[in-house]
Amino acid sequence: MKPLRVAIAGAGFFSRFQIEGWRAIEGVEVVAIANRTVARAEEAARRYGIPRTFASVEAMLDATRPDLVDVITPPSTHASHVGAAIARGVPAICQKPFGTSFGDAVAMVEAAERARVPLIVHENFRFEPWHREARRLVATGRIGSPHSVAFRMRPGDGQGPRAYLDRQPYFQTMPRFLVVETAIHFIDTFRFLLGEVEAVTARLRRMNPAIAGEDAGYLLFEFEGGATGLVDANRSNDHVAANPWRTLGEMWLEGSAGVLRLDGDARLWWKPHHGPEAEHRYDAGPADTFGGGACEKLQRHVVDHVLRGAPLENAARSYLANLRVQEAAYVSHREGRRVALSGFAPPKGVESLSPV
Repeated sequence: MKPLRVAIAGAGFFSRFQIEGWRAIEGVEVVAIANRTVARAEEAARRYGIPRTFASVEAMLDATRPDLVDVITPPSTHASHVGAAIARGVPAICQKPFGTSFGDAVAMVEAAERARVPLIVHENFRFEPWHREARRLVATGRIGSPHSVAFRMRPGDGQGPRAYLDRQPYFQTMPRFLVVETAIHFIDTFRFLLGEVEAVTARLRRMNPAIAGEDAGYLLFEFEGGATGLVDANRSNDHVAANPWRTLGEMWLEGSAGVLRLDGDARLWWKPHHGPEAEHRYDAGPADTFGGGACEKLQRHVVDHVLRGAPLENAARSYLANLRVQEAAYVSHREGRRVALSGFAPPKGVESLSPV
């Protein structure tokens, strides 16, 4: 078989994890990288042996005609980059946050569907080995009947005037931050573990005055079937871990048969009901890359879909369900109420976060 030819849009901080993931997949060839600051594209090209660099995504797509483009750029660029791919019939993976608003995301999805061009969201947390193993244990009945999941998120990277500037400086100016940038991962993961969300209650706040958006909050989810979920998040404090960024925090998944606990070093612990806790051994993936190799695992999933027609978990259309929950959380915070998802119509633009 001819290699799957992948083009990369974006050479920022996170691009290294996705480029490394592509390079690890047999039968994939990274043919080009584009970045508006060409020097950064050239640096990445030298490091990873990418043969061509470009200043614009449009020029890259026209010159290389890839089989797939991986968009790894900030949300403000997504509509133009994804639009360029759709116009040329090139399937695209788009990094999250997926666009700048719910309306922006819907427009990209509808444009892709009209053109019959595959559009996929790079939502990688559900591909982290600990979440895959938790889902396997739910599916096999080990947890019993699941009734709650809680994640205490403490990456410890958000204090002081220089927060995020050395890594992803646009974080400081995002008008909506914690939920759009980070809690969206747990919305998707919780749905992966426990099913569809029925209602949301949220309270958000900004702890660091150097940033524009919220960086702390509580989000309570009610799932169809009666289970509940809680994200207790702030980006100012860290947690007990050799690398706080490996898991971003700790999780408890509770069911009738016991409790599965994720610690900060990506270890899983199983406590059966009325029994002692013991480590549950599994393959947590490499510790020296993001999320135990989650980017590569997601990308392998996409390759299986593109080349072999395997079912796809993270198509852009299905990802809109996550964004509806996200928007319900912001409405809940702004209006000080529980928001039911049945019949909920998300605002299409970005509305004020002013607390009640």
